[in-house]
Amino acid sequence: MRHYVYGYVLLAALGFGCAKTPATSTTGTAGTATTSPVTDAAVLSEAAPKYASSVTAADLSRHLTILASDEYEGRNTGEKGQKMAAEYIAREFREDGLAGPVKNNTANPYYQPFDLERSMWGDGYMLIGKEKYLMMQDFFVLGSSPFQTEQAVDVVFAGYGIDDPAYSDYANLDATGKVLVVLAGEPKGADGNFLVSGTAKASDWGNDYRMKRNAASEHGAKAVMIVTGTNPGEFNSLTQRYRSYANRPSIGLKSSAEKPEAATIFISPVAGATLLSTTTEKLLNYNTQVARAGKPVTADFKAAKDVRIMTERKSDPLPTENVLGFIEGTDKKDEVVVVTAHYDHVGVDSTLQGDQIFNGANDDGSGTVAVIELAEAFAQAKKDGFGPRRSILFMTVTAEEKGLLGSEYYSENPVFPLGNTVANVNIDMIGRMDTDHEKTNDSNYIYSIGADKLSSELHQINEAMNEKYVNLTLDYTYNDENDPNRFYYRSDHYNFAKHGIPIVFYFNGVHADYHQPSDEVDKIIFESAEKVARLAFHVTWELANRENRIVVDSNKK
Repeated sequence: MRHYVYGYVLLAALGFGCAKTPATSTTGTAGTATTSPVTDAAVLSEAAPKYASSVTAADLSRHLTILASDEYEGRNTGEKGQKMAAEYIAREFREDGLAGPVKNNTANPYYQPFDLERSMWGDGYMLIGKEKYLMMQDFFVLGSSPFQTEQAVDVVFAGYGIDDPAYSDYANLDATGKVLVVLAGEPKGADGNFLVSGTAKASDWGNDYRMKRNAASEHGAKAVMIVTGTNPGEFNSLTQRYRSYANRPSIGLKSSAEKPEAATIFISPVAGATLLSTTTEKLLNYNTQVARAGKPVTADFKAAKDVRIMTERKSDPLPTENVLGFIEGTDKKDEVVVVTAHYDHVGVDSTLQGDQIFNGANDDGSGTVAVIELAEAFAQAKKDGFGPRRSILFMTVTAEEKGLLGSEYYSENPVFPLGNTVANVNIDMIGRMDTDHEKTNDSNYIYSIGADKLSSELHQINEAMNEKYVNLTLDYTYNDENDPNRFYYRSDHYNFAKHGIPIVFYFNGVHADYHQPSDEVDKIIFESAEKVARLAFHVTWELANRENRIVVDSNKK
């Protein structure tokens, strides 16, 4: 955008826009004139189009041509290209006048550094009496595991592993130091509604295995085994993606020594039933008992006594970093709007013939450059006296492709209190058409996801800003609570939403180049990306400058 500064100065001199220039007042320091920041919401609203127009297709292209070039080697987490991208983004933030808000990082306050663990599985098995079940065949472990050497364990059945005010499997259950066996999903009542939500909509307990992991951890369990599928074939189908990655290095957050995390193990129904000295049919029939009772019931399963587990894992630290740029607000500066995109991708695959570099232009170089552009636009507005009333944190996060790890780390170690965080605007994949829209050559759309999940006002703001300024088609296909793709749970905004922070997620959908070396810059429709980025700008501007903080009045998360 710096290429257009002089043009804006000229336009401003000619009366560009309707916004009034901030009033000046004389200070006592050698008669220097200072500009008082505008805090009137109506005046700030008038100024918005001027700064939104500085977010251009040309500038998005300029940044993306660099970040998604072969030189950046696919920006794989912890590797050279990711480090280069972090340096590029931090330099842009610094040169645009954003502050580095990470006060405990004196070396580089634009970085929130942390260590992930890069690890590979070694030998793994589970012995139940004389029966032997193999890791990578009968069970899969996600994340870390405490069973580096063979250990005898105590097994307890814990229903669905749910601990919710509406339904808890932990009443009168001693989970400390135990291995919990739980069923996947969540229970329904006799009326067909889910017992947790009381409606036909599944809750996070059925959609996000981490909820069960976290509950088990809170109750001191050593591991939670989630019985997956109803038969061996279904188990194999549901765990196929784990099987395909089983022999590759995996990356995860380190467990805290003070508060260790329960191991998460997806286990076949046959092995699960053996652990409880029962049959697969009787184990899976537990859901019928719960439906009939409408609440957790005590099962008559008898846990096997002679159980030993070993899941050898060889781990090394993998340093990485989120990149943060901060614009302090004026009269409401303690409240913060967070704008995010992930800047990592999946790196290089040397086994491929031909192009081996996964440049990730759309995923999510496109969102990253949009955040850079929005940061510069807001920084210029502040320089001109039209700075935001609420503070804005522009954050590009690492390790999204490894499981939303960068945003999860921030949500557990926030630089600004989550209680003061008003909303999250997340941009992940813009400027392309998905396979459905390619059929009609329609690029004037964006999938809008999640704005209504926690705040009806955020949904209204999103629609109003689009209608007033941008006129994209807001496609709510993936906002459907029953959408099988579960995109609401698959990008960085979810780590804010799970803490009750309203979010809006902009996404162009999946195409043939998704996670392929062919996700290249020349396939980005920058005029489309410009429109989506400007919508994100206007929504952020409204969230930062409106009189009242948006309400949290829904619970669809």
